[in-house]
Amino acid sequence: MQSIPSVMGAKVTAVLVKPFYLFRKKAPLLSYIAGRFVTMAVMLFVLGLAVFGLMELAPGDIVSQVMMQQLLGGAEGRTSAADRALSEEQAAAQRAELGLDKPFYIQYFRWLKQAVLHRDLGVSLISRAPVSFLIGFRLFNSVLLNLISLVLITAASFILGVYFSTKAGTAADLGVTFFALVLHAFPGILLLILLQLFASVTGLFPVTAYPLFPFSDAPLRFVFSYGHHIFLPLLASFLGGVGGTLRMIRATMLDQLGQPYITSLRSRGIAEWRIYLHHAFRNTLNPYITGSANLLASLFSGSLILEIIFAYPGIGRLMYEAVIQEDINLVLSNIMFISALVLVGMVLADVLLALVDPRIRYGKE
Repeated sequence: MQSIPSVMGAKVTAVLVKPFYLFRKKAPLLSYIAGRFVTMAVMLFVLGLAVFGLMELAPGDIVSQVMMQQLLGGAEGRTSAADRALSEEQAAAQRAELGLDKPFYIQYFRWLKQAVLHRDLGVSLISRAPVSFLIGFRLFNSVLLNLISLVLITAASFILGVYFSTKAGTAADLGVTFFALVLHAFPGILLLILLQLFASVTGLFPVTAYPLFPFSDAPLRFVFSYGHHIFLPLLASFLGGVGGTLRMIRATMLDQLGQPYITSLRSRGIAEWRIYLHHAFRNTLNPYITGSANLLASLFSGSLILEIIFAYPGIGRLMYEAVIQEDINLVLSNIMFISALVLVGMVLADVLLALVDPRIRYGKE
């Protein structure tokens, strides 16, 4: 016989679990999205803890860098023992003030409590400016650049991939396939350097990727200037992503065109353009939607080098500068924002996949 505590525990568990089961049964897609967001929160928590741990393993800290610069900036670089002792005392006091003398997990939980409960990401340890202020402008620039790249890559890949799938085996198809393979295999950093040299030698485009005046001064002029400055970085991002996406869409279209249902549609006398656009094309959306989150993640990771080479004021360049200076608050906030954007993109991709393909139903038994 079961003991009374075990029976009571089973009843309590059933009472707690039953609402979740009913919610999953009545709204399977919403319950799936809620579960994904819970998983995303756990992943971000573990990621933040890992970032604090890795920064702790790095030699020195931000206080050591600042004090070293002050010592080297002394008269001819010569300092007495008293000055060095005073500097060590100042460094210890500075670490205590910033909380850097605590173990990394205590620092992390303190930052997490401040961010979640008070919606405060802290201040930069270098500039003393609010982290949210520093990230806001840079994050918008990076998201804008990568979204434009994603739209251009998607449009060009679908148009060219669908078109050349109808020309399979022709000289034009072989040429485009070879060119797409070269672009997919070409090192992205080398492409960026070549475009930077092109801009420097010809003078047709600026070597920096952002206008020198703010948007508020002249909005219309800023838009045209921004387009001129961003052309080469956008071209590099486009060329780096269109090769693999075009090859994937072309291969998926060719696979669909060889399926029995296509033969059946042709035998019924349905127009060829309807077969391509209404049937085969729709089934190419599934692999693209699945891979679109990975494409967005690769664009964000690749934009780090792009922003450094072209001096683009994005979040990737900000994170690079923060890592070099060991500004932990800025590093963690940058990584959290980028990771959250990628994870939300994956959730949206799964939801779109369920909307596009009626065979996919989340939460169904």
